[in-house]
Amino acid sequence: MSWQEIDLVLMDMDGTLLDLNFDNHFWLEFVPARYAEKHGLTVARAKAELMPRFEALKGKLEWYCLDYWNRELRLDLAGLKAEIAGLIQTLPHVDDFLSAVNDAGQRLWLVTNAHPQALALKLERTCLQRFFDRIVCSHHYGHPKESQAFWQALHREHPFPRERALMIDDSLPVLEAARRFGIAHQIAISRPDSRQPERRIDGFPAVEDLQCLLPPGSDGGNT
Repeated sequence: MSWQEIDLVLMDMDGTLLDLNFDNHFWLEFVPARYAEKHGLTVARAKAELMPRFEALKGKLEWYCLDYWNRELRLDLAGLKAEIAGLIQTLPHVDDFLSAVNDAGQRLWLVTNAHPQALALKLERTCLQRFFDRIVCSHHYGHPKESQAFWQALHREHPFPRERALMIDDSLPVLEAARRFGIAHQIAISRPDSRQPERRIDGFPAVEDLQCLLPPGSDGGNT
């Protein structure tokens, strides 16, 4: 990747900047346990009920919407996230990478599917907002990043040069949507969850650690 060809870096949040362990633990363990308590089920039964419902909505805005799941599960999802907010943490070298992009003069946008309440909690815990020129939440547009409608709406409101933009994300469907929209550069994160092994990525250049992408002239960057 040539940084001379890039004016704008679009960054995902969960699994790219933040360790996906928080969200995986929340949805796969913590929510089923609280759902079981609420509805008088065993945790195993709660998981058997919830996992197909979660899987059916992957890639749709409802999957990311705490308001939707509050209604469906009769739980306070934002409150539950706050209970385990101590698990929210950045992945390795995130601050170094974002600082280097700022220093190199590229514009930096955070582009996330996270619900506004989850986004606010995570920014409060990490203070990552200080690095970004713009923070974009897909809920503002009513479509997830996996949808062309999201990219079209974003571009109408905030035009940007697609041929000089880079999208970094752990979601391959999101990267594919960005590619279809005409964003020239895409990079996948191959280890979004620090407690899981590195994934094999096909179809996109991939890095395990953002340190591999440090711009030229930064500490550890290549010329």
